[in-house]
Amino acid sequence: MRNRTRTLGALAVATALTLTGCTAPGGGSENVPSSAPQSASAAAQADVDFAMNMIAHHEQAIEMSDVLLEKEGIDPEVADLAKRIKAAQQPEIETMRDWLSDWGQDPGMDGMHHDGGMMSEDDMDALAAADGAAASRLFLEQMIMHHEGAVEMTQQELSTGKDADALEFAQRMIDDLTAEIDEMRSMLDTL
Repeated sequence: MRNRTRTLGALAVATALTLTGCTAPGGGSENVPSSAPQSASAAAQADVDFAMNMIAHHEQAIEMSDVLLEKEGIDPEVADLAKRIKAAQQPEIETMRDWLSDWGQDPGMDGMHHDGGMMSEDDMDALAAADGAAASRLFLEQMIMHHEGAVEMTQQELSTGKDADALEFAQRMIDDLTAEIDEMRSMLDTL
């Protein structure tokens, strides 16, 4: 009986923390919105499309970063940027997958493949074949195009989306991507 009481007490605390949006120390991230949208019914098809397409977009940015980071002779600032892109976008992917589940969608569904700044197979092959300074430069050029495509997709979400969390996420994404585009253009000037 004592164990049952403890278990029920722990469940009550966990439920209260979940309902108030609190997490355990070290859990969560300030830059990632809550995984649960305000209301599953508040999600429009635009929100679903945005999440699916942006997951595919983020996955490619991570793949591009992985390709670059496997190389030798990469500019240290460019390598640092690739690491930051990976660190920021993986948690965002998980958040969007959670939204899709909450909205009754299959989070494993494929999004777009060659729109919104997505790199083609030839683009990815060129990055894989490049070395050193050429790879650093090509990565920056491709990632600028990739980010510009993401900004366009995100602006579309702001104009047609309905879910409050997705809209807040989209605005923050535009701010972050725009800052990274400016940073990458500056890096290109110094390579």
